[in-house]
Amino acid sequence: MHSHAYVERLVNLLDPAGNTIFNMSVVEAVEQVGSGDAQKVRGIDGQFALLHREGKRIRMARSIGRPMRYFLAKQVAGPCLIVAERIDEIAAWLKQEGFDDQFHPSYTRMVPAHHILELSLVGCPDPNPTLTRYFDPERNCQGTDLNEIGKAYIGALADECSKWLDGINGQDPLAPIGVMFSGGVDSGALFVVLYHLMKQRGENLSRLKAFTLSATDENQAGQLSLDAEQAARFLDDVDLSIFLEVVDVPKSSLDYVEAIRITEDYKPLDVQSATMGIALCREIRKRYPDWKFLADGDGGDENLKDYPIEDNPELTIRSVLNNQMLYHEGWGVHAIKHSLTYSGGQSRGHVRTSAPARHFGFSGFSPFALPNVIEVAEGIPFIELTEWDHGKLYDLKGEVARRGVEAVTGITMPVFEKRRFQHGAVDKASFESVFPTSELAYRTAFAEIFGTASR
Repeated sequence: MHSHAYVERLVNLLDPAGNTIFNMSVVEAVEQVGSGDAQKVRGIDGQFALLHREGKRIRMARSIGRPMRYFLAKQVAGPCLIVAERIDEIAAWLKQEGFDDQFHPSYTRMVPAHHILELSLVGCPDPNPTLTRYFDPERNCQGTDLNEIGKAYIGALADECSKWLDGINGQDPLAPIGVMFSGGVDSGALFVVLYHLMKQRGENLSRLKAFTLSATDENQAGQLSLDAEQAARFLDDVDLSIFLEVVDVPKSSLDYVEAIRITEDYKPLDVQSATMGIALCREIRKRYPDWKFLADGDGGDENLKDYPIEDNPELTIRSVLNNQMLYHEGWGVHAIKHSLTYSGGQSRGHVRTSAPARHFGFSGFSPFALPNVIEVAEGIPFIELTEWDHGKLYDLKGEVARRGVEAVTGITMPVFEKRRFQHGAVDKASFESVFPTSELAYRTAFAEIFGTASR
């Protein structure tokens, strides 16, 4: 069998336009991945999912901001590798080619973020891929001055946002820019930074808008969600209320089963968040048929380790602070509990944000999830600053962001108590009526959608 025959058995369904790369072309970035050199791949700045082939050798790499899946099908002539962003794209191709009898969603594999995955198309048995970490930020390397930490962290965020704006303006200098906005720390910092950058550049500020979801019942006409109230307070405090657009949707439009179908996952917290994201994206698309660019604050909680540890019996503050990028990557690619089908941490969970945006035709951007921003966050000396105290850890994010935003933009932003997206867009009674309390219901819905119950 000649090596060129294997090339015909690679099917790359990834859309190059789905990448947001700031410092090189997609073709150049693919070549960096093909080198297998971790430093060269680390040099790719932006969100991406990239594949390089050389004969039988395949190399793939992605950042958190874009999912990347693969599936190895069997042919009489040899293996067939299909690579795509979604499970359903792989399934559709297999059905089209008559290989659907081989398909099962659990047989798909997710390329873990921050690693170069290499595999060889050499036939049966299929060798396991090798993984080489390309992003390995130094931990605890900063001092303890919160002003300096905040300036470095929000400064990195502003740098990435500036590059994003450059790219948008290169395509369409009049294109509107939306922020999925709750008035929380992350979306608040992001919005103020974007406003500052656009004002500094002398750009038309009417292009910018803060979209806030408010899902209410029929008998709640005129009432605002907690997020909508918080968003209004935030923007009033910084004298930017003119940019707020509250997106009202009926509670009946919230469908967690639809969210499972769009995210292709069943984790309750991610499905709940995606349910709200879908409702918001659908209504924005309805109001603005041509809108393209949406930014969000996803990743800020992971960077500053701002999740309630008490809610997860598997975690302790020591495990959170002692393990590199635990919230970004889960327990790590070599851990027993790492999912080959889904990856771990935000490497898995970011579909809650990316999938709804993609489904409704938006070009999403999550700057907090970019390596250059994560790298600054990982350098924060969390243990020294918190002394293993939960309360100090939870307060840290607001302090870092507030000080950083003020240092970078000159604007003092308010900081409100943390609240998840799904808890701020509806009231408690509505939330409980929309979402099941047991994870089994989510798993059952997933099994029914993807036909896994019979396999």
